Amino acid sequence: MDIVRYSCLETVHDKREIVLLKAFPCRWGRCSFCDYIHDNSEDEQAMNVTNREVIGRITGRYGVLQVINSGSCFEIPPATLQLVKETVDRLQIRKLYMEAWWGYRYRLDEMREFFGIPIIFITGVETFDEHFRNDVLKKGFEYNSVAEIKRFFQSVCLVVGIKGQTREMIARDIKILLDNFEYGTINLYVNNTTGIEADPDLQNWFKSEYAWLPERKGIDVLWKNTDFGVGAS
Repeated sequence: MDIVRYSCLETVHDKREIVLLKAFPCRWGRCSFCDYIHDNSEDEQAMNVTNREVIGRITGRYGVLQVINSGSCFEIPPATLQLVKETVDRLQIRKLYMEAWWGYRYRLDEMREFFGIPIIFITGVETFDEHFRNDVLKKGFEYNSVAEIKRFFQSVCLVVGIKGQTREMIARDIKILLDNFEYGTINLYVNNTTGIEADPDLQNWFKSEYAWLPERKGIDVLWKNTDFGVGAS
């Protein structure tokens, strides 16, 4: 399987480069719908070799960089993080996007201090429906209020179009996102190697009902999971 690890996002509101790096296993690793963790590794030397080649493609053309991996930024090897830092400094990149699981929320300032530039932290809520998020998707993500999430994260990821979701659930999720967060990513679910299945009828409804969403500043909609130009091809 070929994995594309670098892309330049030219058509999004916040134009930026994006890199998909190799990292250690996801600390949570139990989400029922996720098979991205197959990209994780324990071979630190090999990961750093791969990551060095990917990071070497960054140009800094927009001054904005998104760094993702199959888990959280805290699982990226230290030598790779150092290389990202050196690249950010050398190319005068002014803003980063990074992802972290909810369980890392108290450590986010470590990354801010390390890089010394603003970071938009993203977390995968997937849905604000408590039952579906934790009992079906197995996210391990419990919070007391949306305000608590906003305290730590500037952006959330939602996933839509899964069997068991409803139109009402998705509409509520979108409203909460738009009412509370400056940034967000909405992923139309794609069948993978897990047992979680897409709902084609629900997805067609979403495509029609929310065709306008990509026009909303700060919101990225991935109609396909490779729309950012990285991932398995």
